[in-house]
Amino acid sequence: MLGLRIVAAVVVAIVASSCSGGEDETPERAAGAGATTTAPSATANAPVVTGPLCDLLPSGDDPGAPALLRDEPADVALTWIPVVTTFEAAVRASGLARYLRRAAGVTILAPTDDAFAAAFDRQRLDDLLLKRKRELRALLEGHIVKGRRSLAALRDAGSVTTLAGDTLTVAPKGAMARFGNRATTVCADYDVANARIHVIDGVLR
Repeated sequence: MLGLRIVAAVVVAIVASSCSGGEDETPERAAGAGATTTAPSATANAPVVTGPLCDLLPSGDDPGAPALLRDEPADVALTWIPVVTTFEAAVRASGLARYLRRAAGVTILAPTDDAFAAAFDRQRLDDLLLKRKRELRALLEGHIVKGRRSLAALRDAGSVTTLAGDTLTVAPKGAMARFGNRATTVCADYDVANARIHVIDGVLR
Protein backbone atom coordinates (compact mmCIF):
# COMPACT_ATOMS: atom_id res chain seq x y z
CA MET A 1 0.00 0.00 0.00
CA LEU A 2 2.86 2.37 0.82
CA GLY A 3 4.31 1.82 -2.67
CA LEU A 4 0.99 2.70 -4.32
CA ARG A 5 0.73 5.91 -2.28
CA ILE A 6 4.25 6.95 -3.35
CA VAL A 7 3.43 6.31 -7.04
CA ALA A 8 0.18 8.31 -6.74
CA ALA A 9 2.01 11.22 -5.15
CA VAL A 10 4.56 11.25 -7.99
CA VAL A 11 1.76 11.27 -10.63
CA VAL A 12 0.00 14.20 -8.92
CA ALA A 13 3.26 16.16 -8.82
CA ILE A 14 3.92 15.55 -12.52
CA VAL A 15 0.37 16.67 -13.52
CA ALA A 16 0.61 19.82 -11.42
CA SER A 17 3.97 20.67 -12.95
CA SER A 18 2.74 20.20 -16.52
CA CYS A 19 -0.37 22.39 -15.90
CA SER A 20 1.71 25.29 -14.59
CA GLY A 21 3.90 25.37 -17.72
CA GLY A 22 1.36 24.54 -20.46
CA GLU A 23 -0.87 26.52 -22.79
CA ASP A 24 -2.36 28.60 -19.95
CA GLU A 25 0.98 30.31 -19.37
CA THR A 26 0.57 34.07 -18.86
CA PRO A 27 2.53 36.58 -20.99
CA GLU A 28 4.53 37.57 -17.91
CA ARG A 29 5.64 33.98 -17.28
CA ALA A 30 6.42 33.40 -20.95
CA ALA A 31 8.60 36.50 -20.99
CA GLY A 32 10.54 35.37 -17.95
CA ALA A 33 10.77 36.44 -14.33
CA GLY A 34 10.43 40.16 -13.76
CA ALA A 35 9.18 40.85 -17.33
CA THR A 36 6.14 43.09 -17.82
CA THR A 37 3.77 43.70 -20.68
CA THR A 38 2.47 47.17 -21.63
CA ALA A 39 -0.94 47.68 -23.18
CA PRO A 40 -0.86 50.08 -26.13
CA SER A 41 -2.22 53.53 -25.36
CA ALA A 42 -5.51 54.46 -27.03
CA THR A 43 -3.99 57.80 -28.02
CA ALA A 44 -0.46 56.62 -28.82
CA ASN A 45 -0.95 57.32 -32.54
CA ALA A 46 -3.45 60.15 -32.16
CA PRO A 47 -3.40 62.88 -34.80
CA VAL A 48 -1.80 66.10 -33.59
CA VAL A 49 -3.77 69.32 -33.96
CA THR A 50 -2.10 72.65 -33.46
CA GLY A 51 -3.16 76.22 -32.77
CA PRO A 52 -4.14 78.58 -29.94
CA LEU A 53 -7.73 77.32 -29.80
CA CYS A 54 -6.87 73.62 -29.58
CA ASP A 55 -6.43 73.63 -25.80
CA LEU A 56 -10.10 74.58 -25.42
CA LEU A 57 -11.34 71.76 -27.66
CA PRO A 58 -11.90 68.04 -26.90
CA SER A 59 -8.74 65.96 -26.54
CA GLY A 60 -7.58 62.55 -25.37
CA ASP A 61 -10.57 60.21 -25.11
CA ASP A 62 -13.18 63.00 -24.95
CA PRO A 63 -15.98 62.89 -27.55
CA GLY A 64 -14.82 64.97 -30.50
CA ALA A 65 -11.12 64.47 -29.79
CA PRO A 66 -8.92 64.25 -32.90
CA ALA A 67 -8.07 60.59 -32.30
CA LEU A 68 -11.75 59.66 -32.33
CA LEU A 69 -12.51 61.53 -35.55
CA ARG A 70 -9.87 60.10 -37.86
CA ASP A 71 -12.17 57.36 -39.23
CA GLU A 72 -15.19 59.65 -39.63
CA PRO A 73 -16.16 61.22 -42.98
CA ALA A 74 -15.83 64.98 -43.11
CA ASP A 75 -19.50 65.83 -42.63
CA VAL A 76 -19.72 63.68 -39.50
CA ALA A 77 -16.42 64.93 -38.07
CA LEU A 78 -17.68 68.52 -38.29
CA THR A 79 -20.58 67.69 -35.97
CA TRP A 80 -18.10 66.84 -33.21
CA ILE A 81 -16.03 70.04 -33.28
CA PRO A 82 -17.90 72.30 -30.83
CA VAL A 83 -16.76 75.68 -32.14
CA VAL A 84 -17.94 75.21 -35.76
CA THR A 85 -21.64 74.49 -35.16
CA THR A 86 -22.80 77.31 -37.47
CA PHE A 87 -20.59 76.09 -40.30
CA GLU A 88 -21.76 72.51 -39.77
CA ALA A 89 -25.43 73.58 -39.75
CA ALA A 90 -24.83 75.51 -42.96
CA VAL A 91 -23.23 72.45 -44.57
CA ARG A 92 -26.39 70.46 -43.85
CA ALA A 93 -28.78 73.25 -44.84
CA SER A 94 -27.03 73.79 -48.18
CA GLY A 95 -26.96 70.12 -49.14
CA LEU A 96 -23.16 70.10 -49.09
CA ALA A 97 -22.97 67.34 -46.48
CA ARG A 98 -23.48 64.66 -49.11
CA TYR A 99 -20.56 65.99 -51.16
CA LEU A 100 -18.30 66.12 -48.10
CA ARG A 101 -19.19 62.54 -47.17
CA ARG A 102 -18.32 61.20 -50.62
CA ALA A 103 -15.37 63.42 -51.53
CA ALA A 104 -12.16 61.53 -52.21
CA GLY A 105 -10.12 64.14 -50.36
CA VAL A 106 -10.70 67.78 -49.47
CA THR A 107 -9.39 70.52 -47.22
CA ILE A 108 -12.04 72.31 -45.17
CA LEU A 109 -11.43 75.77 -43.74
CA ALA A 110 -14.17 75.94 -41.12
CA PRO A 111 -14.89 79.34 -39.55
CA THR A 112 -15.71 79.42 -35.85
CA ASP A 113 -19.15 80.36 -34.58
CA ASP A 114 -17.68 83.68 -33.43
CA ALA A 115 -16.40 84.32 -36.97
CA PHE A 116 -19.90 83.86 -38.40
CA ALA A 117 -21.37 86.09 -35.69
CA ALA A 118 -18.90 88.82 -36.61
CA ALA A 119 -19.57 88.48 -40.36
CA PHE A 120 -23.39 88.27 -40.35
CA ASP A 121 -26.17 89.60 -38.19
CA ARG A 122 -28.71 87.05 -36.98
CA GLN A 123 -31.36 87.93 -39.57
CA ARG A 124 -28.94 87.67 -42.50
CA LEU A 125 -27.61 84.35 -41.26
CA ASP A 126 -31.12 82.98 -40.77
CA ASP A 127 -32.04 84.04 -44.32
CA LEU A 128 -29.01 82.20 -45.68
CA LEU A 129 -29.74 79.04 -43.72
CA LEU A 130 -33.48 78.94 -44.42
CA LYS A 131 -34.09 80.65 -47.76
CA ARG A 132 -30.98 81.41 -49.78
CA LYS A 133 -29.53 77.93 -50.19
CA ARG A 134 -27.69 78.61 -53.46
CA GLU A 135 -25.93 81.65 -52.00
CA LEU A 136 -25.18 79.67 -48.85
CA ARG A 137 -23.63 76.82 -50.80
CA ALA A 138 -21.43 79.23 -52.78
CA LEU A 139 -20.31 80.77 -49.49
CA LEU A 140 -19.34 77.37 -48.10
CA GLU A 141 -17.60 76.27 -51.30
CA GLY A 142 -15.35 79.27 -50.77
CA HIS A 143 -14.03 77.41 -47.71
CA ILE A 144 -13.28 74.07 -49.38
CA VAL A 145 -10.19 73.13 -51.37
CA LYS A 146 -9.71 69.92 -53.32
CA GLY A 147 -7.01 67.63 -51.95
CA ARG A 148 -6.09 66.92 -48.35
CA ARG A 149 -3.65 69.64 -47.32
CA SER A 150 -1.96 69.76 -43.95
CA LEU A 151 -1.14 73.05 -42.26
CA ALA A 152 2.45 72.71 -43.46
CA ALA A 153 1.30 72.10 -47.05
CA LEU A 154 -0.97 75.15 -46.93
CA ARG A 155 1.85 77.34 -45.61
CA ASP A 156 4.12 76.11 -48.39
CA ALA A 157 1.54 76.45 -51.17
CA GLY A 158 1.44 80.25 -51.36
CA SER A 159 -2.10 80.11 -52.72
CA VAL A 160 -5.00 77.67 -53.12
CA THR A 161 -8.14 77.64 -55.23
CA THR A 162 -11.49 76.87 -53.60
CA LEU A 163 -14.45 74.97 -55.03
CA ALA A 164 -16.09 78.36 -55.59
CA GLY A 165 -13.20 79.35 -57.87
CA ASP A 166 -11.69 81.86 -55.46
CA THR A 167 -7.92 82.07 -55.20
CA LEU A 168 -6.77 82.44 -51.61
CA THR A 169 -3.31 83.77 -50.87
CA VAL A 170 -1.74 81.74 -48.05
CA ALA A 171 1.14 82.97 -45.92
CA PRO A 172 2.74 81.83 -42.67
CA LYS A 173 1.66 83.71 -39.57
CA GLY A 174 3.74 82.48 -36.67
CA ALA A 175 3.09 78.75 -36.59
CA MET A 176 -0.29 79.22 -38.29
CA ALA A 177 -1.46 80.01 -41.84
CA ARG A 178 -3.07 83.29 -42.88
CA PHE A 179 -5.55 83.48 -45.77
CA GLY A 180 -5.29 86.88 -47.41
CA ASN A 181 -6.34 89.47 -44.86
CA ARG A 182 -9.45 87.53 -43.85
CA ALA A 183 -8.66 84.64 -41.54
CA THR A 184 -6.00 82.64 -39.70
CA THR A 185 -5.98 79.02 -38.61
CA VAL A 186 -6.68 78.66 -34.88
CA CYS A 187 -6.80 74.86 -34.59
CA ALA A 188 -5.36 73.09 -37.60
CA ASP A 189 -4.85 69.55 -38.85
CA TYR A 190 -7.90 67.54 -37.89
CA ASP A 191 -7.06 64.46 -39.98
CA VAL A 192 -10.35 62.67 -40.71
CA ALA A 193 -11.30 59.84 -43.05
CA ASN A 194 -11.45 61.85 -46.27
CA ALA A 195 -10.38 65.38 -45.35
CA ARG A 196 -8.18 67.75 -43.42
CA ILE A 197 -10.17 70.22 -41.35
CA HIS A 198 -8.67 73.51 -40.21
CA VAL A 199 -10.63 75.77 -37.87
CA ILE A 200 -10.18 79.43 -38.84
CA ASP A 201 -11.11 82.71 -37.17
CA GLY A 202 -12.80 84.47 -40.07
CA VAL A 203 -15.27 83.99 -42.93
CA LEU A 204 -13.51 83.99 -46.29
CA ARG A 205 -16.27 85.38 -48.55
